[in-house]
Amino acid sequence: MALNKKGSRGITVDGIEYRWRIRRKPSFMQGLCWTPMTYAVEVADDSRPGTTLIVTSGQAHPSNWVGVESEPICPAHVAASIREARD
Repeated sequence: MALNKKGSRGITVDGIEYRWRIRRKPSFMQGLCWTPMTYAVEVADDSRPGTTLIVTSGQAHPSNWVGVESEPICPAHVAASIREARD
């Protein structure tokens, strides 16, 4: 399943363009902070459809229901995750 272009952000890592997106609303498990926030990354040029990297951030979703604070996901975190997955 491909990421929607609407709501996704672009990033270029080592000359390859990617799109990444965090789910707007937390899942039930993320809302209660039982599971960490995840985000999806895919190649932007549609050369490999259906190839999606799901990254678990290790922190709470910012819209969780119990008020746990979380740090924003920066493009540097996304780039590091892409490089780690490619290695």
